[in-house]
Amino acid sequence: MAATAAVAIHQFAECITCHAWSPDQSMIAFCPNNNEVHIYKFFTDKWEKLHVLSKHDQIISGIDWSRSSNKIVTVSHDRNSYVWTQEGSDWVPTLVILKLNRAALCVQWSPKENKFAVGSGAKSVCICYYEQENNWWISKVIRKRHESSVTSLAWHPNNIYLATTSTDGKCRVFSTFIKGVDTRGSQSSTATDSKFGEQIAQLDLSSTWVFGVRWSASGKTLAYLGHNSMIYFVDEVESAPAAQNLALRDLPLRDVLFVSERTVIGVGFDCNPMIFAADETGLWSFVRFLDERKAIPSTSKASQLSEALGKLYGQSKQGTSSDSVEPSKPRGGAHENCITCIVPLTKGRDGTIKRFSTSGLDGKIVVWDLENHITIAK
Repeated sequence: MAATAAVAIHQFAECITCHAWSPDQSMIAFCPNNNEVHIYKFFTDKWEKLHVLSKHDQIISGIDWSRSSNKIVTVSHDRNSYVWTQEGSDWVPTLVILKLNRAALCVQWSPKENKFAVGSGAKSVCICYYEQENNWWISKVIRKRHESSVTSLAWHPNNIYLATTSTDGKCRVFSTFIKGVDTRGSQSSTATDSKFGEQIAQLDLSSTWVFGVRWSASGKTLAYLGHNSMIYFVDEVESAPAAQNLALRDLPLRDVLFVSERTVIGVGFDCNPMIFAADETGLWSFVRFLDERKAIPSTSKASQLSEALGKLYGQSKQGTSSDSVEPSKPRGGAHENCITCIVPLTKGRDGTIKRFSTSGLDGKIVVWDLENHITIAK
């Protein structure tokens, strides 16, 4: 086995807030922790900056690049959102009517790309869609459901259900059915029979802030993350939710990705992607860190204290001895600071995700290849 699954490491900036890839993955868009989006393209042997999208007034907190329509959507702390369309060699912005009085924090296109969702610090979620008559993007708002900021979003494969996480410690699932945008009967009848803004489920598994949420490709399993170093897996959310809480020995996670129905990658404050897998009975467990690092004998009192705390909470370290440094201390890995964003790249013929990219507070974008590094349980 090679030393690491990281096949490319690009230092684009001092800090990266979020990133997204073009449909053919020849270009990458990211926010270097300011009010701009930088778009780079790979030429022969190096990345070159092609565009700078500068319409926002404050830090850009979310970017998503649609696969089929080649549009970029951005949201910012300035409470605005823009949909960028490429016309010739320029990217032209269209303002989205959000009606927010607090920062927009996250954004994601729906699977059919006929709408997108924006989470905000205004305790609300905007579901945005294009209105042909007026040539603008407008939104319908899900209000009075969240008790605090909406930190992340995930669309169900049916294009109707939307999962949200919030700093009120809850994960919720809503219907986003919009008459005239979605068609009834095209998906499962229960999804299309629900009304806009109807709460399908509320999951109260965490006592702390929750970040990062994702559905599996089938939509049967939902995973989300707690700031208390927990990861939560919920099956059959709509009908009879069955939840598992998995306590981590290490630092909290910030984002999560299903690479198959039974394999998940989590990224966060440990600067090192973590692999989780479910066995034949559906029981989830931590497998190992993806970015292999050598364990260095511990000498400092701080590391001895962290080891003692870990033993106190009864979580055994897998694959390393009890006298090694906590993995939360970077030792020459691909990332050197918190990973905040994980984006899927290529899929195999069996539908599993073989490659993904991560970005973080160290300003790096790292491309990871799972081929020959882990056995992906389908």
